[in-house]
Amino acid sequence: MTEPKGLAILICSPGVDRPDLCVTPLVHAIVARAMDCEVEVHFAGPAIRWLVEGVSDARYPTPAREKPIRAFIEEAAASGVRLLACSMARSAWVADGERLVPECAGAVGAAAFVARTLDPAWGTMVF
Repeated sequence: MTEPKGLAILICSPGVDRPDLCVTPLVHAIVARAMDCEVEVHFAGPAIRWLVEGVSDARYPTPAREKPIRAFIEEAAASGVRLLACSMARSAWVADGERLVPECAGAVGAAAFVARTLDPAWGTMVF
């Protein structure tokens, strides 16, 4: 059996109107990094809006509003999680003049996540 190398997480469903659905994959990414796993989080479809500067700053996953999604993004990046933007989603969902948060490690195509699903050394999760 191949020893796992990394975990690739695809966030494609939770739009900015549902921060409660976005926090879980970010927490899983942070936990996987704490377990010394290489982690990538791919943001695709409308979920790419989470990486647009200012969008996640005032959106909270719980009614108690303890911590905004932006804090989870910062924590994930600080722990070594690579936050990646789908290039196709970026052209469709990010307006001219909008910028992605500095924690975003770059843009990749859909093939990057598909390649991870086909690599036996990588586990994958889809949200």
